[in-house]
Formats: sequence, C-alpha cells, structure tokens
Amino acid sequence: MARRENPEINAGSMADIAFLLLIFFLVTTTMDVDSGISKKLSEKPPKDFVPPIIKERNIFEVNINGNNELLVENEAMKLKDLKAAAIKFIDNGGGEGKVEDGVSTGPCTYCKGEKDPSSSDHPNKAVISVNTNRVTEYETYVLVQNELLKAYSELRDRLSNERYGISFKALEAAYLDDKKNEDLKKKVEDIRTSYPQIISDTEPKSN
Repeated sequence: MARRENPEINAGSMADIAFLLLIFFLVTTTMDVDSGISKKLSEKPPKDFVPPIIKERNIFEVNINGNNELLVENEAMKLKDLKAAAIKFIDNGGGEGKVEDGVSTGPCTYCKGEKDPSSSDHPNKAVISVNTNRVTEYETYVLVQNELLKAYSELRDRLSNERYGISFKALEAAYLDDKKNEDLKKKVEDIRTSYPQIISDTEPKSN
C-alpha cells in the first residue's frame, strides 16, 4: 500500500493577513496625548527695557518647597484651597481710581472682591508669582499652575455670562470656529483684557 503524504498548509497569504491586521490596529487604536498648560511665552525685551515697579500688594506669592508643600503669602496652604485664594486676590479690586503708567488701577467696576486696600488694586495689575525649588516635582508644579488657570477661567466665565449671556469657554470656542467674526473677536478680547492671565515663574531655588 502506497504511503500517503500529509497535505501541506498553504501559508502564502499569512503575511498579507498579518499586514492587514497591523493596519487595522494602527487605525483603530487611540493614542494617549500628553496635555500641557496653555501659556504664551513673552517676547525677549529690548536691551534698554526697564521693568516696571510692582507694588507688593499686587503680587501674590505661591511658593512650592522641596517637599512639594505650598506656602502662599507666607502661610501654609492645601492645593485644594489655592484656586479660591487666587480668585480672592485677582478679583479684589482695591484700587481708588488712579492711573499708573497708563493703566487704570481701579475702581474695578466688575470685580466682586472685598476691595481690601492691602490686596490687589485691579485684575490688570495683579501678578501671581510662582516660586519653586530645584527638587520640586514637576507633577506638583503642573497641579499648581492648573489651579491658578482654573481661577482665571472661573472669573472669565462669570464676567462673560454677565455681559454676553454665555460662558467664556463657549464664547472662545465660537470665535475659534469663526475667526472672521469681528463681534466675537471684540467680546473675547474684552474678557481677556478684563482678566489677563499674569503668572510669573521665578528661577528655581536650591535647597
């Protein structure tokens, strides 16, 4: 009786199948994208630039030490309380109607703060200074920046709702969809200039 040979499996199309599966997974797989902090770096000042003198009451100091602990205005603070403290400072509106260097320091007609004369004069004069240590964890720095940006976002949303009946986030999104709309542009610029994001990062300190 003749010996029967086992039939061979045709593997010629296996490479094509593997290639198609690779393409399928590349197309359908979602990739995690690192999110960052939206901040615009300032341009390099000219050589003859003289930095303006900022009054101490218009500076809100946020210090992050090497143990990732917060010291805000020389007082220990939890991260969860930072946003409320920043809003209180930015929205204080303690100016008396003076004009310094061509910028009005008050009174802020839209501010709802306590108008404490020892705190910021006006949102366009309020500076938040973030000081870090060389061993401060980057995650803590990002969380602090995020809380500060939330403070500005909340103030902008409130003012935008009062003036235009829409949150600033929605207003800005509408403008990004239609940048030729001059009315939307003016509204966005109005809110941005009313509550400008003035956050300063200082050189990290050594231990």
